[in-house]
Amino acid sequence: MTLTFDDTVIVPLADPDDAERTATALAAYVESSSTVVLVNVIEKGGGAIDKAPLERRKEYAEEIYERAREALADSPATVETATLYGTDVVETIFEAAEEREADAVVFNPRKGNRIAELLTGDVARRLVREAKVPVVTLPK
Repeated sequence: MTLTFDDTVIVPLADPDDAERTATALAAYVESSSTVVLVNVIEKGGGAIDKAPLERRKEYAEEIYERAREALADSPATVETATLYGTDVVETIFEAAEEREADAVVFNPRKGNRIAELLTGDVARRLVREAKVPVVTLPK
């Protein structure tokens, strides 16, 4: 059986390299009926000082989307982007999936050391454990 995404999928992207790697892996699984929504979550401090100026973070999101679009340039899918804002990255991703009635959240797990995962809450693990829609991890 071959896996394909023939409707809307939410694709969270963390940085330009992640965007290229994820979009390249995803390209083999989309069809002309697929809508790929590339998302980057700008994490808000929830009362604390934000990590970087908002304009710079928006520019960075555009860099991320551009790398993903390049990797999906030859795919038949419709590609959209959405910059999301929230205090919890995982909750924000699932809220977007529910709002767009997405069939799945699709991502390519990044390598990280265990200490960094413990400090950041390991978004990949939380995506799987707290799934509100199907979650698919792409092969490398």
